[in-house]
Amino acid sequence: LQTRVGKRTAAAAFRIAVQLVDEDVIDMDEALLRVTGAQLAQLMFPQFDKDGGERQLIATGMAASPGAAVGKAAFDSATAVEWAARGESVILVRRETNPDDLSGMIAAAGVLTSRGGKTSHAAVVARGMGRTCVVGVEALRVDLKQREIRTPDGAHVGEGELLSIDGSTGEVFAGAVPVTASAVVAALLESSSDDDDADGAGDGDGESHAEGEHGELIEAVQRLMRHSDSVARMHVRANADTPEDAERARAFGAQGIGLCRTEHMFLGARRKIVERVILARSDEQRESALQELLPLQRHDFLGIFEAMDGLPVVVRLLDPPLHEFLPDLTELSVKVAVADALGKPDEEGEALLQEVQRHNEQNPMLGMRGVRLGLTVPGLFQLQVRAIAEAAAQLKKRGLDPRPEIMVPLVGDVKEFAIIKEQSLATLADVVAEGGSDLHFPIGTMIELPRAAMTAGAIAGEAEFFSFGTNDMTQTTWGFSRDDVEAAFFPHYIDAGIFAVSPFETLDVAGVGRIVAVAAWEGKEARGDLVVGVCGEHGGDPASIHFFESIQLDYVSCSPFRVPVARLEAGRARLEAI
Repeated sequence: LQTRVGKRTAAAAFRIAVQLVDEDVIDMDEALLRVTGAQLAQLMFPQFDKDGGERQLIATGMAASPGAAVGKAAFDSATAVEWAARGESVILVRRETNPDDLSGMIAAAGVLTSRGGKTSHAAVVARGMGRTCVVGVEALRVDLKQREIRTPDGAHVGEGELLSIDGSTGEVFAGAVPVTASAVVAALLESSSDDDDADGAGDGDGESHAEGEHGELIEAVQRLMRHSDSVARMHVRANADTPEDAERARAFGAQGIGLCRTEHMFLGARRKIVERVILARSDEQRESALQELLPLQRHDFLGIFEAMDGLPVVVRLLDPPLHEFLPDLTELSVKVAVADALGKPDEEGEALLQEVQRHNEQNPMLGMRGVRLGLTVPGLFQLQVRAIAEAAAQLKKRGLDPRPEIMVPLVGDVKEFAIIKEQSLATLADVVAEGGSDLHFPIGTMIELPRAAMTAGAIAGEAEFFSFGTNDMTQTTWGFSRDDVEAAFFPHYIDAGIFAVSPFETLDVAGVGRIVAVAAWEGKEARGDLVVGVCGEHGGDPASIHFFESIQLDYVSCSPFRVPVARLEAGRARLEAI
């Protein structure tokens, strides 16, 4: 006798699993174990039509964010925004992206970069927005001056010409390839809004009544998602920092926000105000800039808390590398030098240059950021805490139920955390005294440094929750800069068998995972009611979710578009652990 695995598409896997339940061959638990988050992810995003005719493949890079996108090549964010505003589909093409490209990434249907890896800026931001993305296409030369792409065989793709990118395979095509829309996203949204759990029957409330193969798939996805939610122990939250992302996350079934980054809130026109805060030469200058930021930041939180009414929202206090909010050192130096050469010294520019040089860092990711920024720039974190408190107070007066939680980033020692916590409690008390009603917000920390993990017991004496930032934990444990090494030598490491997969994609259980497990255990030993979650990229990775279930974490948090995958895997992980 011979047995072989029956190959089937992702859609068929869901349909067959539910059909076997309806035929009383297996139960819903077994059906859930027969599908995977990876299969669900395939069904959630548009794909290129397999019967779409000939395709002109010009290069292959890293598949950074799934989906298929077609649009005109735009080589800067301003152009992408302009074209998108007039209704055109755009592919933003860059050598690599940075925070200034955020507006273009939002406007574009897809993002293509010639540099970077799966945890580069382009990849991480695109996954968070559900935007198709291909990175590290080193075979393509992106010429920003000529505004064109040059391929290895000498072909050119100029600005405005059509490109097609496949974020699931990393393939890049010249011209337009026909796209097939996702069949299950609407079903996932409908499923998450249905409070009734599936009981294994085929005619439960809230199931799709669409006909044919398409309707059968939608019904299967809905039933399995509801069953997964009913058996899961871990909650699933989302990483979101705009009201739109918060609403999308909630629609996909997120049970709160596990990471609300605030650094994106200070880009664009606000960046100059933050620059004034950092470079202020007097308390008066700094306070003036902070007061200008306060209503803007309060407005940010009002929208997010309202969208997540009744659910927790973990707000991470400002955690950017300092250079992101300062003028570019090279450009400023050239500007001052040119002014001197023309005999028109720029005294104001020279003074600014001295300040920027004073703050210049060789390794910004390990420099003045996170809690260090809050301790050395007076009033910065307190501004954010006040904005959080005032927004919550306003919503409470309207009868809503905001539930913010304040997270202090990059803590390495309990004393750092204790100082910020004391200042934050004083700010909350001030808002209450000013008529802000009762405001009791958990204050916790992001565990992303090995030293913080190894002193978790002491930190838990002060912190009310831990959230593991496994991206930076992986960097600091391995001594890797994720922006530099993934494209540089990871392929060789995988070929040599050192890695089976990038540790930034799936958690390194033997090393980083052990650190997380020890910190979680020691934290809960010190504080029995400590809530422990994960907000790094690994929070949406199926294999990593199974590990987090095994060490009894309370929740995982991931980008809104990965929430359904995390929900499915949370249920599967629980069944496998029983």
